[in-house]
Amino acid sequence: MANFNLADVKTLREQLGTGMVDTKNALVEAEGDLEKATEILRLKGAKGNAKRADRSTSEGLVAAKDNGASTTLIELACETDFVAKNEKFVALADKVLEAVAASGAASVEEALAAPATSTGSGQAGDKTVGQLIDDEAAILGEKVELRRVALVSGEKFATYLHKTSKDLPPQIGVVVSYSGDDAETARAVAQHIAMFDPQYLTREDVPAEVVDKERDIVTEISKNEGKPEAALPKIVEGRLTGFFKQVALLEQDYARDSKVQVKKVLADAKLDVTGFARFKVGA
Repeated sequence: MANFNLADVKTLREQLGTGMVDTKNALVEAEGDLEKATEILRLKGAKGNAKRADRSTSEGLVAAKDNGASTTLIELACETDFVAKNEKFVALADKVLEAVAASGAASVEEALAAPATSTGSGQAGDKTVGQLIDDEAAILGEKVELRRVALVSGEKFATYLHKTSKDLPPQIGVVVSYSGDDAETARAVAQHIAMFDPQYLTREDVPAEVVDKERDIVTEISKNEGKPEAALPKIVEGRLTGFFKQVALLEQDYARDSKVQVKKVLADAKLDVTGFARFKVGA
C-alpha cells in the first residue's frame, strides 16, 4: 500500500486545488512522495492544456496597476464564470498583473515573455508569465490566456473597474491619462468610457481609411434614400459628424448630461485627457 495518509492528500489538494480522486491516484503512483505526486499532477494538467487549446475563453477579469509614470491594464480570460470567480484565478491575475507591470510590457507578447515574480518576494522568479499561466491553468482545469495588455503613459491616471455582476470580478476596465487637478471629473470620464466605448480620443485620431470607408457608406445610403444630388455633401458631412460622436471620446455626448459633449466637460474642469484604454472581458 502507498505510504501516504489523508493529511498528505489534504496538503496536496490545498497546494494545487486538485480533485480528491486525481490527488489520491497521483500519490499512489508516486508511492507517497509529495514532490513526485505534484509533478504527476502538473504534467497531467499540462496535457489537459494542450487539449483545451482550441476552446473559447469568454469569461475572466480585468485588472489595473498604477506604476507612477504609467498604468498597466490587463484582461485575463478563462472558459467559465465558475473559474473567473475562483480565488486561485483571481490570485493568478494579481501575480500576472504585478509581473507585467514590473516589466513595463506594452503587448501580450512582451508580457508573456516577462519574468514572473516569486510569490510575496517581488523578485523575478525562474519562470515567465506565460509559463506561470500554463502551470495555473493545469491546476484550474480550464484554458486560461492573457488576452490583452495596455500600457497607458501620462501625468495622472483615473482608473475605473466595473462589475457587470456582483458575483464576479471586474469585467470592464478603463484607464484614463490626464493632466489637471479635478480627479473626480477624470474618474467620471473613465466611467463614461466604460459605458460608451469610444475607439479614439479625437476625431483627428480616426484613421483616414476608416473615415473614407464611412463616407462611402453614408454616401451610398443617402443616394439610396433618394436625397437630392446637390444636398448630398452636406448630408454626408452631417452623418459623418454623427459617426465621430460614436467613435471619438471628445465628440461624444456626456453620460451624465447628454446636452454637453465630453470635450466641454473636460474644458470646464480644466482637464486634458492624453490617452485611454478600455477592456471588456470577452469583447
